[in-house]
Amino acid sequence: MAEHDATTGGPRRPNILPAARRRARATLRRLTGHPRAATLIRRLAPRSVRTRTTLAACVSVAVVLLAASAVVLLLLRGNLERTVETGAHSQARDVARLAASGRLTRPLTLGPGTDFVQVVDAHGKVVAQSPNLTGRPALTPTGTHNGHRTYNLDALGEEHHQRVTTVTTTTPDGPVTVHVGASLRTADAAEDVTTAALAALSALLVFTVGALTWRTTGRALRPVEAIRAEVAAIGDRGLDRRVPAPRGDDEIARLADTMNAMLERLEAAGTRQRQFIADASHELRSPLAVLRTQLEVALTHPDPEVRDTLVAGALQDTERLQALSTDLLLLARLDATGQSRPDEPVDLTELVRATVAVRSTDPHPVTLHAPDNLTVPGNALWISRLLTNLLDNAQRHARHAVTVRLSADPETADAVLDVTNDGPAIAAADQEKIFERFARLDDARSRDDGGTGLGLPIALDIAALHGGTITVIDTPDGTTFRTRLTSGTNTSTGTRE
Repeated sequence: MAEHDATTGGPRRPNILPAARRRARATLRRLTGHPRAATLIRRLAPRSVRTRTTLAACVSVAVVLLAASAVVLLLLRGNLERTVETGAHSQARDVARLAASGRLTRPLTLGPGTDFVQVVDAHGKVVAQSPNLTGRPALTPTGTHNGHRTYNLDALGEEHHQRVTTVTTTTPDGPVTVHVGASLRTADAAEDVTTAALAALSALLVFTVGALTWRTTGRALRPVEAIRAEVAAIGDRGLDRRVPAPRGDDEIARLADTMNAMLERLEAAGTRQRQFIADASHELRSPLAVLRTQLEVALTHPDPEVRDTLVAGALQDTERLQALSTDLLLLARLDATGQSRPDEPVDLTELVRATVAVRSTDPHPVTLHAPDNLTVPGNALWISRLLTNLLDNAQRHARHAVTVRLSADPETADAVLDVTNDGPAIAAADQEKIFERFARLDDARSRDDGGTGLGLPIALDIAALHGGTITVIDTPDGTTFRTRLTSGTNTSTGTRE
């Protein structure tokens, strides 16, 4: 016996899906290529993170469900068709055995799940058939589809898909062909029900995922919106406000902590700036008032000697104002420089020797101890200003002598510059205060002898810019200001002790 299967169903309809897809893609390309269409698409595109996240989750789940549903339907369809084919094969072989033994019954009896049975001889004459094919012509093949021979069953009045199994055998009257048609109505119905169920479940699942994602994203982004609203409400006068910090240690909590730390730094910087402006105004107001008084008196006083004395005092106050303005400009320049460290090689030994050599007229002698060939990266003018400010401070407070000692740290190779005066020790509570701008101790309040209160802050800023520090060390012989300048290129923040 020879056998083969055939899938049949009515006339074959043309597949218009690929052509429709091509037309849709061409239309989409024409629309998206238009400038107005592109602008419209950009405007309609979701902008919020919440919407984009929800859409991404829904699309991802929909794609996965679509692929899974397609696989399920393919497996289901294949399993149902194999079941139908098995039943048709079984009855076709049974009829073939009856035909081979010459025991065919007329009409033929239909088995379970079988739509029709027809036996045709080699001349195309119907030998036997099931009752529902009485008076029907013999089945003739119309072609092949997916490797199976196809038949036109329109004459049988069947409107649903069928799987036709054909078996050829030899009988006492010659070869015959047995056609057994098994209905795929059950398989089609099961596939339709399964497709509808999968579509409904997929839609429900996509909606659930979208709702959960929308709600979860909204709850997660609520603290971010609170932080944004608070930052938007903070003006230049409200730097004391802080953003709300959510509980936990997640990314949003760390963002809030970072924002609050930044606000604290901005508030501190604003406070320092306002204090600096107030102190500068106070420091400038006093010498300006004295200068104006001296000039007014000199202008109206008839005595030339008194006038000369007043003009000399006015000149001295003018020099003081000039020095103060120079210091203020230097501080502003240092603040603007930030953390960009100068990296020009500086012969520190030669610079210290030259700076000390020009101070031969100082009231107290300066003793210098310096090795040869000690070089650090930096700016020579600024380092010279640092040493000058330290020497000015030492001369102001020394009793008899000032000592400058330059050395190299054997462990770190950093340059260590000690400026020592034999004056009174600085109280521990004042060792931090003396590095604040316009801060002067009580014994330095004299307008003639005291400084502007900017020398040590300028020295500290220069040291910090060069990756160094300035510390105050109390010694039995007086007070030492130790400056440490790193020999490398890494920048650090200056500290005080």
